[in-house]
Amino acid sequence: MDRPDLLAQIPGLRRYARALTGNTWAADDLVQDTLERACSKWRLWIVGSDLRAWLFTVMHNLYASDVRRALRRQQAGVSIDVDTLTNELVAPEDATALGIDLQRCLLQLPEEQRTVLLLVSMEDMSYEEVARITGSPIGTVMSRLSRARTRLQQLLDAPAVAPHAEVTQSGAAPVLRRLK
Repeated sequence: MDRPDLLAQIPGLRRYARALTGNTWAADDLVQDTLERACSKWRLWIVGSDLRAWLFTVMHNLYASDVRRALRRQQAGVSIDVDTLTNELVAPEDATALGIDLQRCLLQLPEEQRTVLLLVSMEDMSYEEVARITGSPIGTVMSRLSRARTRLQQLLDAPAVAPHAEVTQSGAAPVLRRLK
């Protein structure tokens, strides 16, 4: 693994990490962790194989581990106050905020769908490369991509409803529903 080859992959890793995490700081941490892991495990990379795919696989596995760790913490009793997320749940009012709305909608997709969509659309990877990175069959990749595109379109087309905009006749806020 040559240093210039590794450095050439950093912009793609950063783009993918930002899209995955939705947070610049978390994305930079994920890229840093990916590069650290790649440098410490460089012996596992097969010379002549696709360095880009290997690095994205490392990043995908680190991200999946972080998500599982967060879920375990959440199940252990750590809760999130919905009222603190009020600003994040409001759809943008003007066209200049479309990028923010797109990111909000992307983050609502299930992780496996978002991962496939980002790798195919943003990183221009083939289905075979994505299948190798995610450890899924090509048919599963294609199915997840189709479902992700459909769901993303539904989310983008849905009318924006501000939190606390709907109030029941009793004056109480409506019960939150989980989206599929």
